[in-house]
Amino acid sequence: MLSNTLSRRVEWGDCDPAGIVFNPQFFRWFDHGTTMLYEAAGWPKPQLLERFGAAGCPVVDTRASFRAPCRFGDDVQITSEIAEIGTRSFSIRHTLTKGDEVCVEGYETRVWTAEKPDGGLGSAPLPDELVERFRG
Repeated sequence: MLSNTLSRRVEWGDCDPAGIVFNPQFFRWFDHGTTMLYEAAGWPKPQLLERFGAAGCPVVDTRASFRAPCRFGDDVQITSEIAEIGTRSFSIRHTLTKGDEVCVEGYETRVWTAEKPDGGLGSAPLPDELVERFRG
């Protein structure tokens, strides 16, 4: 399955007063990892949505396991990979490491969404071309 790895240095603004990453930051980084997966598939997110007529890919489930702290100044890597592909949704596994140590494991499920004829939004089938790219 498709995967992509990002590197980042933990900044002071990512941390709580003790200098440890404030846990909502990990979800922000995971969201960015998902956006970069779209680019790894061949389309920056705006082009992806336009190409396939989608409204977006909202998160419908997310969770994380925190195994070790990350601190101000740490260099970390975030690997995001497609974990599952359904007919209207897909799941991504995020693994944040510091050196060889796994610090955080995250998981999210997103639904492919398009505008309905009545103007509302609803789930839609994942485009075959996108599924092929996600499978790598």
